[in-house]
Amino acid sequence: MSWRLWIPLLLFSGFLGLAAYQLTQPKDDFVESRMIGQPLPYFDLPPAAEGLVGAKNMDFADGKPRLLNVWASWCVPCIAEAPQLEALKQSGVEIVGIAIRDRPEDVTRFLGQYGNPYAAVGRDDLSEVQLAIGSSGVPETFVIDGKGMIRYQHIGDIRVDDVPVLLAKLQEAAQ
Repeated sequence: MSWRLWIPLLLFSGFLGLAAYQLTQPKDDFVESRMIGQPLPYFDLPPAAEGLVGAKNMDFADGKPRLLNVWASWCVPCIAEAPQLEALKQSGVEIVGIAIRDRPEDVTRFLGQYGNPYAAVGRDDLSEVQLAIGSSGVPETFVIDGKGMIRYQHIGDIRVDDVPVLLAKLQEAAQ
């Protein structure tokens, strides 16, 4: 009968041991995307707000590499990356945005407040395009080559240190 009292303690000790083991393993920040090297799926999104141009996958097959930025007005990290997107635009980078589950008035407000670095912004109300390109959250940015192939995926907000990396990836995609 007394051995049954030890079972919860042994189970808890096992859990602590497993947790301690997991904490000692190296952190992996990179999520391997299966879409790298694949063409953009078909999409033809309407403009996310009045006065904007919508986004189509065919716009990426004109020979010019560009960025595809998945974002939302309700996304706090999207606010943090706004200055870096503007810096990329000032460097001559064309950026196409996809606004996820957003209202037109919120998109307009966001772009008015934080700037509009986008050549086009499509509206993805059901996250269908977001999921089809392998994006799991916002913000995410993809480098698309001039043939419409996904060459690089940046997960999370773009920080100052990420701008040179994205510029280098765009140059690679141009070759």
